[in-house]
Amino acid sequence: MNQKNSFSINSTIEFEFRNSHIRDYSYNSFLPEFNKLQTPRSSVLMEKKENSLLFIIKCSDITAFRASISDIIGFGKIINNCIELCE
Repeated sequence: MNQKNSFSINSTIEFEFRNSHIRDYSYNSFLPEFNKLQTPRSSVLMEKKENSLLFIIKCSDITAFRASISDIIGFGKIINNCIELCE
């Protein structure tokens, strides 16, 4: 990550699911897009918890942070819409 700024941003987003099956479905759905979140200015890790997905975000500037958050929110909307269609 670029360290030219006088600060960095670290954040965590947690998506909670009803069960681990939906969590695994979501995790596997996001994996093909996951590499797009890795840039010289930001890094995102995705981890499974019991019924949750954690996105651990580390960015060197606010613009990179906003882009990472936007991508994760977009992913969340897609997963939510798919779950609603299946129900």
